[in-house]
Amino acid sequence: MGRGRWRSLISAGGRSIAVWAASTATMLVLAGILPDFRLQSAGGDSATRIAVTAAAGAGVFGLLSSLVWPLLVRLLLLVPALVLGLLVFFLNGSLLLVALRINPSGHGEAAPETAVVVAAVMSAVASATGAALAVRDDDAYRRRLYRLAARRRGRAPGQAGPVTPGAVFVQLDGVGHEVLRAAVDKGLMPTVASWLAPSDGRAPTHRLTGWRTDWSSQTGASQLGILHGSNHDVPAFRWYEKDSGEVMVCNRPTSAAELQRRAIARTGDGGLLTADGASRGNLFSGGADQLALVLSVAARRGRENRSRAGYFAYFSDPAGAVRTAMSFVADVGRETGQSIRARLAKQRPRVGRGGLYPFVRAFATVVERDVVVAAVIGDMLAGRNAVYADLVAYDEVAHHSGPHSRDAEQVLRKLDRSLALLAQVAEHAPRPYRIVVLSDHGQSPGETFRTRYGLSLGHLVRAGCALPVPRRVERTHSGAEARAAVRAALRRPVEEVDGGHPATRRRSEPVVLASGNLGLVSFPDVPHRMSKEEIDRRHPALLSTLAEHPGVGFVLVRSEEHGGLVLGAHGVQVPVDRLADGTGPLADFGPGAADAVRRTHSFPHTADIMINSWCDPDSGEVLAFEEQIGSHGGLGGAQGRPFLLWPVSLSAPAGDSTELVGAERLHQVFRRWLRECDGPQVPLTGREDETERAA
Repeated sequence: MGRGRWRSLISAGGRSIAVWAASTATMLVLAGILPDFRLQSAGGDSATRIAVTAAAGAGVFGLLSSLVWPLLVRLLLLVPALVLGLLVFFLNGSLLLVALRINPSGHGEAAPETAVVVAAVMSAVASATGAALAVRDDDAYRRRLYRLAARRRGRAPGQAGPVTPGAVFVQLDGVGHEVLRAAVDKGLMPTVASWLAPSDGRAPTHRLTGWRTDWSSQTGASQLGILHGSNHDVPAFRWYEKDSGEVMVCNRPTSAAELQRRAIARTGDGGLLTADGASRGNLFSGGADQLALVLSVAARRGRENRSRAGYFAYFSDPAGAVRTAMSFVADVGRETGQSIRARLAKQRPRVGRGGLYPFVRAFATVVERDVVVAAVIGDMLAGRNAVYADLVAYDEVAHHSGPHSRDAEQVLRKLDRSLALLAQVAEHAPRPYRIVVLSDHGQSPGETFRTRYGLSLGHLVRAGCALPVPRRVERTHSGAEARAAVRAALRRPVEEVDGGHPATRRRSEPVVLASGNLGLVSFPDVPHRMSKEEIDRRHPALLSTLAEHPGVGFVLVRSEEHGGLVLGAHGVQVPVDRLADGTGPLADFGPGAADAVRRTHSFPHTADIMINSWCDPDSGEVLAFEEQIGSHGGLGGAQGRPFLLWPVSLSAPAGDSTELVGAERLHQVFRRWLRECDGPQVPLTGREDETERAA
């Protein structure tokens, strides 16, 4: 056995002893504080006997945690993942009770509820002690990571891994380009700041640019285009398809699976991650073999669904599981306090944040983040070629607190720490890694349509159709990705959209759906996309009611005479092929709006009526048709301006005078970068070759 091997064993043994000693000390302190936890017999024991009891108890507890805990978690993989996270405290407390029962001294005793607290504190202390000692011993830490990486890849410890760089794509869901810039300037994201402008005078390691989304500025359209190369026929976050009579919702597992199937059929390729890739926390798989928290496979049953393997890999470590569970509880309390303060301060705009929302938020900001980051770390240690991960924390909080709120800024701080952790792991990975950070869309602030005008979009449409309007204004559901991820983790179906399933309505009544500040109206009894002329004959006042409303920016309809028309206030009607940015109904919606509208107009499943809300060009505020004060899904403001942060070692995504437009374009760029890394060899189609040469 070599000298390095002996040194590693001695170092590991020293850390184990230190962790055991820290756990013993923690147990002694807690026994002195908690009335229902004791380490001595009823008649009393000597200090030495108590110390021996604590040492033996800590040792047995540590042994059980190492041997029994992984088996328990694997047996509980059939339990919904979120329930597993909530069971962590109970399982850990049960192990401590067993450890006290089989303690050789036989004197340890604790009430069940006290055992939960003691076990949680001991696990946290053991984790912190072990991590601190391992990091300080950099050589030993490096060797441990390399052995772990070799074991994950099935290689012998001395066998070399790939030497070419791999790529890690980290998506910060909903973080706009200007939001990221402001966070860096405020010092909220020091890791990103160090990449862009190192304080020690070294050259920057990364560059930052913005890119422009399609009209449907939401995760479903953007991520489908990025991972699978096509977001054709995705007009919104949710839409009604007349040929099937179904409502498609991007964050519903069955819809995500169908959208992924359609994209693969259109491109003829499995996705960006088909060659030794991993997909973590996404709506779509990207063709990866390694999956965790991926919505498009969440509806599957059987061995082919590997999504829960990500939960096992994380929760099999009792210390990490307890830490996540404690952070989850803390974040629920944090959100409750922030919500109460906002209500007492009468902040405006504001939406309801009660009910289950604190738990949904905590899932996004704690559980999803921890599991996804841990999975990415495992992928890097395993030396995978390409990893794509989505962190939804900011998007979920910004929907309810606002994209520029202090609540959202706190989330950005934590996301930056996750990036710092990945960068640190990359230094010890068995191959170099290029870390690319991006967002799928931004968010635009503003109050809701319902709050400003006292009625929902659905009620406005019914009024224009001369249909009865309920007196009570119903709230719409939020389309945030985290809510669907929670329901998938609980194995519950995604909730129905506002207004119920079309089958519960009269066939002649319109189906009204909301996607942020984009509204869609469909008439299910007409099998084709209705024209303006047909709508006017059936409901003469509907289109003018919508186009003239102050909360509506513009309306898109099909036209028998012009092919397509964009309607605005004061009777303005502009044919789709004559649209121009900065003029007419699109005057307030920025560059690229005309092309985005024309592209969506060509989709087979575009709604009979497409409605984009009003936008203030100065403040970037929009009016969401959902219950969100930070929204995205349509045109207007920062929602259509996400960011791309890439290493300088990779080629520029576009020329100096060329703007990145559309998620499909990012897919082509990422393919090129993977080829530059000499990672997965994903061949370009003829059309993509021509596009690359043109760029």
